[in-house]
Amino acid sequence: MLLPYYNIELIEAGLDEAGRGCYAGPVYAAAVIMPQSFSHPLLRDSKTLTAAQRETMRAIIEKEALCYAVASVNNIIIDKINILQASYKAMHLATSRLSTSPALLLVDGNRFLPYKKLPHVCIVKGDNKYNAIAAAGILAKTYRDEHMLSLHKRYPHYGWDSNKGYGTAMHREAIAERGLCRYHRKSYKIYAI
Repeated sequence: MLLPYYNIELIEAGLDEAGRGCYAGPVYAAAVIMPQSFSHPLLRDSKTLTAAQRETMRAIIEKEALCYAVASVNNIIIDKINILQASYKAMHLATSRLSTSPALLLVDGNRFLPYKKLPHVCIVKGDNKYNAIAAAGILAKTYRDEHMLSLHKRYPHYGWDSNKGYGTAMHREAIAERGLCRYHRKSYKIYAI
């Protein structure tokens, strides 16, 4: 069972990202403010859910959240500023788009670049501990997967409909045969099999 809040007296936004380890495509991040009373048995780390469960939870989160925002940073910017900075940038963008200003940010992971003067707490494996972070992880993952499916239609040979840009054997084989495309992260040490 996830915890509904970190500090009951503050409006908290959970932050999480998706796609940091991918060879291709943008990194996505979401910021979500959930009601303190919210509870759902499927709300947990997005990696432990099936694609269908994630889509179910996405619809519930979008309906029940007090507010949410999703942002992305593309592979060109990732190559310019590095993936860690790009992840922070995506989280900052998502936070800036919230319709309600949070008083505290709950960030999945062990590092974060402060956003303006907002206090934050880094929580390792936070997407398996706090509602708002788990909700953010689900939104970031589902929005990114949706984007990679749209890119797959233009570049079907890389298998992004199944690998979502991660460096699977099939993806590396396709890179060996066809080379990199405009959506690959050129700063990554991408290698073929």
